[in-house]
Amino acid sequence: MEYHMSTIPAGRHQYILSLIEQNGTVNVGELAEELSVSELTIRRDLDQLAKKGLVERTHGGATARRNLPIEPDYLQKASEFPLEKAAIGVVVAAMVEEGDTLYINSGSTTLEVIRCVAALGKKLTIVTNNMDAPWICKDSDDVRLILAGGVYRPRSHSVSGSLSSLLVSEVFANKAIIGVDGFSPTAGLTTPILEEAETTRAMIEHTVGKVIVVAASNKIGVVSNFKTISLDRVDVLVTDKKGGLLLEQMETPEGLTIVIADIQE
Repeated sequence: MEYHMSTIPAGRHQYILSLIEQNGTVNVGELAEELSVSELTIRRDLDQLAKKGLVERTHGGATARRNLPIEPDYLQKASEFPLEKAAIGVVVAAMVEEGDTLYINSGSTTLEVIRCVAALGKKLTIVTNNMDAPWICKDSDDVRLILAGGVYRPRSHSVSGSLSSLLVSEVFANKAIIGVDGFSPTAGLTTPILEEAETTRAMIEHTVGKVIVVAASNKIGVVSNFKTISLDRVDVLVTDKKGGLLLEQMETPEGLTIVIADIQE
């Protein structure tokens, strides 16, 4: 007996993946017409592929999922999107209030946040595993800096692991400002380093107020090896203009506030 590709889910899935590999994206309506099946069938196919981590769902279809299996060097990360990161830092600093206790994790974007927050002139406590924070805050009499312990990782200029999580478990912050390696509506927040995921997850779990994620556009739609937390635990995402455009195509959770940081002229 001869089967047409459209009648076999595995055949449709393989065909959809090949189209995404060629074009970067697919549309539900176009696929339904081409394969002579209902749009509901195509949506189910795309949902199954997304659950397997093979694609990223969008409102009208799906796109290729970008992976980050290896952590990039810190100096490389710091040199990318400097204007966007500076703009994100300014926007996030405006969300900080007098007397706040802040969790801020490692990363080049969160370092820009620390730089902007330290210049506010407000009495604050920052708990961080970012080892560049002391240099940034050295001239500020208003910031009380608490460094998480742990194993130092020169590639990320941070400390992380069980010792960091132990200290974090003793502090309840009223805001967490979280940098990411990957931000995906399907996979959540991810990182290529298990210990970084554990430390950041502990920060989020010990935050009694808003969780604010900071991510330039190169992190949107990216999935790395280790999951930190699902997006339903995130209250605010601050990204750049291109990141906002990418998110418009994706199915983000209800309740997530997206703030666009415009580059200052």
